[in-house]
Amino acid sequence: MSILSYLDNPQQLLIMVGIRLLIIFTILPIHEYAHAYAAHKMGDETAYMNGRMTLNPIAHLDIFGAIFLFLFGFGWAKPVPVNPRNFRNYKRGTAITAAAGPLSNLLCAAIGMFFLRIINYIPVCVAITESTYNALYYIFLAVYYFVTVNLSLAVFNLIPIPPLDGSRILSAYAPYKVNAWLARYQRYIYIGFLILLLLGALSGPMTWLVNLFYNGLYYLFFWVELIMKAIF
Repeated sequence: MSILSYLDNPQQLLIMVGIRLLIIFTILPIHEYAHAYAAHKMGDETAYMNGRMTLNPIAHLDIFGAIFLFLFGFGWAKPVPVNPRNFRNYKRGTAITAAAGPLSNLLCAAIGMFFLRIINYIPVCVAITESTYNALYYIFLAVYYFVTVNLSLAVFNLIPIPPLDGSRILSAYAPYKVNAWLARYQRYIYIGFLILLLLGALSGPMTWLVNLFYNGLYYLFFWVELIMKAIF
């Protein structure tokens, strides 16, 4: 959604600006660093030699991708350069390097959920003032968006459509005929995918999957509330 649509609500505008800056300068760099680090571990130093094995957001910043993300909520970072020929094991190296990005998002979402469960329980176990409650609400909202954005990126990037990470995981183990077919029709598949994306046809399945992962993480961290109850 365009950032301009929030101009009539300054409070919501401020939240959305913060969220999109968080994505550009934190979440996307972690995703790209994970790709570079995995490639390094698999034997390819291309990303390292190009200064991409870093959490410095400037190294991963794509100006146009950042502008699009900030204005419209959809953007990208600079892809990490990888040379699969350098992998000690081509298939495993390709799959692990591709999966590292979405897995880093899932890990970040899990860490965020841990703190979300803590923040969610604080008003129950501690007597707080209205101003403190309001501050906790905005902290909760920020962490909630951190979790959902990471889950959205993980789910989106696992779609097996070029050039997304899911396509590289699929190509590492798919039969030759499948890879040949995908390579032959890659342009048309990608155009069709973009059309579905722009028409919003994928928003329903994407939302369902994100909610599924969110609920799974929420219940996975049930023990946080038990510890909070034991302490307070």
